[in-house]
Amino acid sequence: MYNFQQYRHIQAPGWSLQWTWAKKEVIWSMLGGQTTEQGDCSRFKGNVPHCCKKDPVVVDLLPGTPYNQQIANCCKGGVVSSWVQDPANAASSFQVSVGSAGTTNKTVRVPKNFTLKAPGPGYTCGPAKIVKPSRFVSQDGRRVTQALMTWNVTCTYSQFLSQKTPTCCVSLSSFYNDTIVPCPTCTCGCQNNITQPGSCVEEDSPYLASVVSGSGKNSYTPLVQCTKHMCPIRVHWHVKLSYKEYWRVKVTITNFNYRMNYTQWNLVVQHPNFDNLTQIFSFNYKSLTPYAAINDTAMLWGVKFYNDLLMQAGPLGNVQSELLFRKDKSTFTFEKGWAFPRRIYFNGDNCVMPPPDSYPWLPNATSRTSTSLLTLIMVLLSALLLLNAHV
Repeated sequence: MYNFQQYRHIQAPGWSLQWTWAKKEVIWSMLGGQTTEQGDCSRFKGNVPHCCKKDPVVVDLLPGTPYNQQIANCCKGGVVSSWVQDPANAASSFQVSVGSAGTTNKTVRVPKNFTLKAPGPGYTCGPAKIVKPSRFVSQDGRRVTQALMTWNVTCTYSQFLSQKTPTCCVSLSSFYNDTIVPCPTCTCGCQNNITQPGSCVEEDSPYLASVVSGSGKNSYTPLVQCTKHMCPIRVHWHVKLSYKEYWRVKVTITNFNYRMNYTQWNLVVQHPNFDNLTQIFSFNYKSLTPYAAINDTAMLWGVKFYNDLLMQAGPLGNVQSELLFRKDKSTFTFEKGWAFPRRIYFNGDNCVMPPPDSYPWLPNATSRTSTSLLTLIMVLLSALLLLNAHV
């Protein structure tokens, strides 16, 4: 299983893969994975197969699995990195020994109805297509063998299939304006403990500890902290400082989900000044160029063993970094919200931005001039009235 997506990975609790056998095949044994159910194997006496289900569901084995049950690229708990973030771990493998399937490429039938969950819905898989048989080179490179048959299944992702509502939002602030633009209200849902009791948990709730330690940890269904936006993830972009030739931004990612630790998280940000990014602190960075020569998109992710794990909601449920940009005199400005990102993705899902007319703008010099002029006119009128009164 290869993940060719640049910035969408498969996080804990990991992938599961299901298919339907074309005939009466069974799985005798497996390496690097296991089926979630054995099924009805009562027709077998003596040696019992690993799985007899018509539609087996396969999951990855956990780290620490005995070596005699492993193969290459297995045993990571179903976690598969994105292609850009960690290409060496962007694949997952398991080996299946199949019985009652046939012994030639004329008798073996291709399975149907492939379904990939990673970890929830979102992926749609096409039919298996027979391709040129895979070739295997021996360790000494002097002999090549090939598979009896090889078929490929391509699965594509849709955020709308994965979640009916958004999963993250963006808030904005700046040093030149006291306004903090929050995530739009009800971005990911609305608080409604009357019709949906338990849809969120207050930060100071006396039952918070029991909820956090209860069942459903790393569940795909979020249990969020009660907020106006009700999103599991909030990304805050703060324009922090302006120097003569540079300007600085602070990015903070906050987890409001009590049921999920986000492993190997990543952030994709689109902003025209990324072609002049000078330095980034405590995050990894790679430029993405989806439009060839236009370098305005960056992928950010955590440093391994330092902040690559975004903890569940609470005091440790955030990661942050600062970005230093060089000013390009031909394009740079703080006016009309230019300093804020055009689009942000968290773990490949599009985050909801505030409406542009609410962005923190520079203090309006025109209004101050108008006010001063009006004050001057009022003073002059008052002086004329006083003169007329004395006359």
